[in-house]
Amino acid sequence: MTTMTDEQRLLEQAQSLTRDWVEKMVVGLNLCPFAAPVVRAGTIRYQVSYARDEDNFLRDFLQQLSDLVETPEAELSTTLLITPWLLADFEDFLDLVEDAEALIERAGVEDLFQIATFHPGYLFDGVDEDDISHWTNRAPYPALHLIRQDEMSRALASYRDPESIPERNIARLKEMGKAGLLAQFPPLADYWPE
Repeated sequence: MTTMTDEQRLLEQAQSLTRDWVEKMVVGLNLCPFAAPVVRAGTIRYQVSYARDEDNFLRDFLQQLSDLVETPEAELSTTLLITPWLLADFEDFLDLVEDAEALIERAGVEDLFQIATFHPGYLFDGVDEDDISHWTNRAPYPALHLIRQDEMSRALASYRDPESIPERNIARLKEMGKAGLLAQFPPLADYWPE
């Protein structure tokens, strides 16, 4: 009988908690109206990186990008690359996002893919630190979401007013308040600042 190491437990927890967050917050609150079909189809990959440094995390990022290029959309629509060990500081995370976007450009696939970003300490620039709007992009672990541009374009074309999505999401979170969000997804309490 094999026992699970602490590292394996953390990797499993990061994947499981991120999947639950997507299902209960992103899909459950309809924060992204395009997420539900991908989740239902099972074509979203939750990939946890073993990397303990940013260079290796970016190698994992490139591998996930390559997998998306080589795999038909019907089999693999999108990928969330999650790190439980790195990028706890939000500014460090933003620096790495710039590096990842530069890699997409160097690979010549900037017209094919985009990155959405999620972080436990996500802060929108110019918004009060305590504003609940930040929770539209706060996830249990730092994550880069690789999205196919064509898929996003099709989804946006079928949505009546996509520009209103961020404002609608913020209004929804304000209406729910902290208590409502914690009731929807109790693990948020673990990284909600006091």
